[in-house]
Amino acid sequence: MKGDSLLVLLLLVLLHLSNSLAQRQVYIVYVGEHSGDKTLREVEDLHHSYLHSVKGSIEEARASLVYSYKHIINGFSAFLTPDEATKISEMEEVVSVFRSRPRRYGLQTTRSWDFVNLLEGENDGKGGLNQEEELLHKANGGKDVIVGLLDTGVWPESESFSDEGMEPVPSSWNGTCQEGPAFNFSHCNRKLIGARYYLKGYEAYYGPLNETDDYRSPRDKDGHGTHTASTVGGRTVANASALGGFAKGTASGGAPSVRLAIYKVCWAVPRNAKNGGDTCFDEDILAAFDDAIADGVHVLSISLVPFDLSPYTSDGIAIGALHAVKRNIVVACSAGNEGPTPSTVRNVAPWILTVGASSIDRVFSSPVVLGNGIQVQGQTVTPFKLEKMYPLVYAGDVEVPGTTANITGLCLNGTLSPELVKGKIVLCYSGYSYNVEKGVEVKRAGGAGFILQNPLSGIGISVEAHVLPATVVFSNDSATILNYIRNATNPMATIVPVKTVVDNNVAPFMAPFSSTGPNGLDPNILKPDITAPGLNILAAWSEASSPTQLPNDRRVVKYNIISGTSMSCPHVAAAAALVRAIHPGWSSAAVRSALMTTGTRRLFHV
Repeated sequence: MKGDSLLVLLLLVLLHLSNSLAQRQVYIVYVGEHSGDKTLREVEDLHHSYLHSVKGSIEEARASLVYSYKHIINGFSAFLTPDEATKISEMEEVVSVFRSRPRRYGLQTTRSWDFVNLLEGENDGKGGLNQEEELLHKANGGKDVIVGLLDTGVWPESESFSDEGMEPVPSSWNGTCQEGPAFNFSHCNRKLIGARYYLKGYEAYYGPLNETDDYRSPRDKDGHGTHTASTVGGRTVANASALGGFAKGTASGGAPSVRLAIYKVCWAVPRNAKNGGDTCFDEDILAAFDDAIADGVHVLSISLVPFDLSPYTSDGIAIGALHAVKRNIVVACSAGNEGPTPSTVRNVAPWILTVGASSIDRVFSSPVVLGNGIQVQGQTVTPFKLEKMYPLVYAGDVEVPGTTANITGLCLNGTLSPELVKGKIVLCYSGYSYNVEKGVEVKRAGGAGFILQNPLSGIGISVEAHVLPATVVFSNDSATILNYIRNATNPMATIVPVKTVVDNNVAPFMAPFSSTGPNGLDPNILKPDITAPGLNILAAWSEASSPTQLPNDRRVVKYNIISGTSMSCPHVAAAAALVRAIHPGWSSAAVRSALMTTGTRRLFHV
């Protein structure tokens, strides 16, 4: 009996410990701003004292700390129970306490800069520069302006980040080049002047990083961070193009002479394919902000979007941006990709320059020709060609029985019958899976190619490098194709090879995916603030990531075409860097105002 009692007691203790561990989560405690009268050690000791007040010992307090924000932002992140978090939130000097949440944030050029006339413009007729060229010329390409990017890291070997001919790093720079696997000090140079990574929040939730999924270093295994960094400040690179030679031309960032500082805060989600997106945690984002401000950046480009709206005091980007703006750092953030649904705009704090996405004047035309001679407009950057007509089928008619339930025609994984699809072109409807995954399913079933209904209404199509011949048609035109399939005795079709068309006079128009207002947190504050090219933008890419980011896509590219407000944000950050170079004494509010209020149909003037 005595042994049984001890066993019961042990089980009760283990149950209590299990419940306590289950309750422990990372919380961010925001205290405001440092007065500057304490050393970094004293600041961290102060944060330990907050934790000690709710923990059993100083040792437990120290062990629970994740980050101590010691430079500019005053606060910390730590493992707390809900009760402990509540007790700390009741302390007089504490501004807010909020819980870290997984998957809260998501990641959201040759022709684009030509289109806005920053790099190439018409002569004024008197042998001089026009106003549009003059901005780049007067700013000397953004020389010595430092732009920081919070993203997925960087691929340093890209020609876009060469420092050939650049002058020494500005003496105002206080940052560092953090080493790690596949990234060492030599990867930083006079262009990439700094690189850091932030992983503690991610590992507090997911456990140790699986280093086959991502690099424990500033190196980019996704491609997104490399793309945004080169859009802001990539050097001039001749003969750059996407897979298949599409969009070939001279690539350059909007401010090709700026210095770039990389802050890797977003990481691969365990057991998820790369095309599903990375994840970023508030506590890691705040640590990056704290360092970037202290490092001496002048502009921050943040192509991250919270999936929901939170009060400013419990939003890591809003908090970090506030402290940056107070030090005259311009902060540009993506508006989000949830349009055209109303009130989906994110990053709505009034001190943030919130950027929507619009089109440029380049189209990758690839029409569908039906067996009856009708030609349906389509767009793609898929580097495959069809040489003849093929039988045409609708996905809903060639599915494996029992695999689609109430949703049909979507080309979802495992739904298409190889017996009915082999050697045919398949019309797929959008929804419930990524566009590139639909192509993978058609290829698995032996299809010759596929036609995809554009997911959104409107005149904008986001093109992708599919794994077999493919094109995307406007949503209303898919009905024309389906009607032909239903009424033809032997429906046939082919996909015309891609032709790049520039000087499209329809542009610019708002990309249909671009999140719209009104501001869901405060409708009196208009958001987004500004728009910039974000549809089908070519920029540098990580050579550790395929153009589709699909696990079985082994293709490697140096430049890639993608769309999103993630692409438009660095366009505005580059423009802000040029204005800052011309007017170094201007406040961040003055720079933001200049960009928002002096724009024309194609560019801002200063």
